[in-house]
Amino acid sequence: MVSVLTSSALFKALLFLSLCSVWLLPDLALAKHAGITRHYKFNIKMQNVTRLCQTKSIVTVNGQFPGPRIIAREGDRLLIKVVNHVQYNVTIHWHGIRQLRSGWADGPAYVTQCPIQTGQSYVYNFTITGQRGTLFWHAHISWLRATLYGPIVILPKRHASYPFPQPFKEFPIVFGEWWKADTETIINQAMATGGAPNILDAFTINGLPGPSYNCSAKVKPGKTYLLRLVNAALNDELFFRVANHTLTVVKADAVYVNPFKTDIVLITPGQTTNVLLKAKSKTPNAKFAMSARPYATGPATFDNTTTIGILEYKKSASASSSNNMNIPLLKAKLPQFNDSTYAMKFNQKIRSLATRKFPVKVPKKVDRRFFFTVGLGILPCSKNQTCQGPNNIRPAAGINNVSFVQPNTALLQAHFFNRSKGVYTTNFPTNPPFKFNYTGTPPKNIMLDSGTKLVSLNYNTSVELVMQDTSILGAESHPLHLHGFNFFVLAQGIGNFDPKRDPAKFNLVDPAERNTVGVPSGGWVAIRFLADNPGVWFMHCHLEVHTSWGLKMAWVVNDGKGPKQKLMPPPADLPKC
Repeated sequence: MVSVLTSSALFKALLFLSLCSVWLLPDLALAKHAGITRHYKFNIKMQNVTRLCQTKSIVTVNGQFPGPRIIAREGDRLLIKVVNHVQYNVTIHWHGIRQLRSGWADGPAYVTQCPIQTGQSYVYNFTITGQRGTLFWHAHISWLRATLYGPIVILPKRHASYPFPQPFKEFPIVFGEWWKADTETIINQAMATGGAPNILDAFTINGLPGPSYNCSAKVKPGKTYLLRLVNAALNDELFFRVANHTLTVVKADAVYVNPFKTDIVLITPGQTTNVLLKAKSKTPNAKFAMSARPYATGPATFDNTTTIGILEYKKSASASSSNNMNIPLLKAKLPQFNDSTYAMKFNQKIRSLATRKFPVKVPKKVDRRFFFTVGLGILPCSKNQTCQGPNNIRPAAGINNVSFVQPNTALLQAHFFNRSKGVYTTNFPTNPPFKFNYTGTPPKNIMLDSGTKLVSLNYNTSVELVMQDTSILGAESHPLHLHGFNFFVLAQGIGNFDPKRDPAKFNLVDPAERNTVGVPSGGWVAIRFLADNPGVWFMHCHLEVHTSWGLKMAWVVNDGKGPKQKLMPPPADLPKC
């Protein structure tokens, strides 16, 4: 049985960091040769798991929670066979993988594929090109990614070194969330009643929310460790800190950054961050809390507890275990839950390495400019549905006032076979349908439109996109994830974007290169990307509740003229709807 400390909210999710089961990369020898083909098999199955003194059956890969680690080298080809043994339809997304010309393997349900139905299988076939670092995989249908997730570790090519000191060891730290109730029931009930879904019961580190796991790893004095941080949580951005230690950020979303020191890391759902931790030169007489707590800016209720792992130092064999029990635990002080000033300052520190070996290829010329408002609104409930809101309305979310309607067939198939009629249109608005004070007093009419609207781009179009938060139903930070591309974060600010003054702030020298970026609460962010990957690419808020409410859209990138500028044909085992 798992015992959980309840005397303090701080220790609700206390655990010994379970590094005996966090994939310590023992099989590096298997990844020595660049360009090899790696085979994995994911059996989607139910598994009884006990957390918070309660056992429940959850959806897992191979019975593991979190799921198995994928390890590869830059240039490797991956063949991952997913077999569905559960009652739910399933897809898997390889979050952050570029999927160059292999959009059929990207994974979002009804965008690049129909889901894998019960008793069926599908082989995800893709090559890792020009990427190295930490990413992760997760389910991409409904809320199944609450338990279906795991890390992806992409090692540099053989004989290639890190542009920072070689760490002594590497530890993944995967943040997640735990519900005592079934998460599919939670979101289905919320969508049926028009209310907000119930909040989680605990945050987790590597799947563990409580302290009664007799399993922890200890660091050696003077050694440097690489922590691979992954935020796999459904709905919460997180602050992370190790008490009395300074971290050096060296990577974000599997891209090298100009290293900088920080006490606290901000990481949104969908983001990954690699940090170096230099252990103290001598064994201290203390244990150190590794703490994570939400960064929350919106009006909704949230769980403001803290999950804690323990960093311990190895001691001599003569040190007794009884003395070890009496060693004090030093806590980590974290910012206030709504400290948007710290969030802004942290994100502005992230800059690309911008060296000859790792250049910044930000588009200097812009072919098409877009301005997207991102935020909440309302929609009427269906005639046969009784909602909790007044006048039978429900909360919704959208981009440029469009709440995305999920089709009943895959967008990529409709595009590839020229069968878009009745499935989607390409008239997604370039700008908001009407202007208002986006971060001030909301307009009287906050009703959203709905539809399956996409943006069509010619191959190699350079895109500049400004995403603006709105104050409708409350300003809130939104982590936006773009499939199929990395983009460059040129600038961000508070208030309404000024198209005359703010472009002068754009960083075209060493901007951060990411796949997920937080649109600041009550503010804006400007990005650029090159549409050099043919296919249909999803873009959505990585707060799952907002995705469920419609805060999503997609880009259609048409084939180029060259043979290597065209989407590959669909595989024979592509699931059918």
